[in-house]
Amino acid sequence: MFLAKLLPREGNFFDLFNQHGDFIVEGARAFILMIENYADLGLRERYANEVGHAERQADRITAEVNRLLHKTFITPIDREQIHGLINAMDDVLDLLQDASETLSLYDVRAVTEEVVRLAEISAKCCERVQHATSLLPKLSTVAAAEAAIKTCEEIDKLESDADRVMRAAMSKLFREETDVRELIKLKAIYELLESISDRCEDVANLIEGVVLENS
Repeated sequence: MFLAKLLPREGNFFDLFNQHGDFIVEGARAFILMIENYADLGLRERYANEVGHAERQADRITAEVNRLLHKTFITPIDREQIHGLINAMDDVLDLLQDASETLSLYDVRAVTEEVVRLAEISAKCCERVQHATSLLPKLSTVAAAEAAIKTCEEIDKLESDADRVMRAAMSKLFREETDVRELIKLKAIYELLESISDRCEDVANLIEGVVLENS
């Protein structure tokens, strides 16, 4: 009993997950604004920088979670779940930044409606990820557990929507784009954007696992 009182307990993992989720939403919203204002180079650069800022802030949260894991003996959920969840969340923002940078590096002059649609789906997925992670501290209640599962199901549906948009975009691209360089550029962008919803689904699957084991 005395030893148990001396061992580091809990940490603020749920708070850190919530902070990271906020940065995911911040990055996703900046990315959408970048796409919506793509024709304006100044605004495009401004919002791209905001995506990068959100990604760097989230990296600090990820590092703090991993540091806490090393010094906390008793964690609120399984250690592997904590490690997997924070890294999956970090992958989401990494891909948002990759997509932002790739648009610039590949000198994409104008975005297609498929890019806009995939970006919109990605942003919705990111908002659902933030909502799901905000429910983690409340999973002992039936209402929160059910809400978390429902939110994860919404992410799964959005990921399926992204798959459909991606398949249609690729089909149109290979049928209609005659410039090979543009085809290669857009193919890479489509794949990056679709990967964001894939990583959000990874987060959803991890959260579903946490719910099932802890509710």
